[in-house]
Amino acid sequence: MLEAEFKRQRAKVVRDLAESTTDPFIKRRLLALLSRYDDGAVTRTSPPSADLEFKGRITSTEQ
Repeated sequence: MLEAEFKRQRAKVVRDLAESTTDPFIKRRLLALLSRYDDGAVTRTSPPSADLEFKGRITSTEQ
């Protein structure tokens, strides 16, 4: 319940900011942010699809 109210309030603030800005870049960024709060649901984006592999420190014998 509190989370839904927070999202509605945050959407209103972001929408008001987007309507008041004259900078097109900032407006696009705010509207993209607004889409995360619209309809009371935050849409989670998945992390970038990259095949990352973390390795430990390479010793001189492995080089």
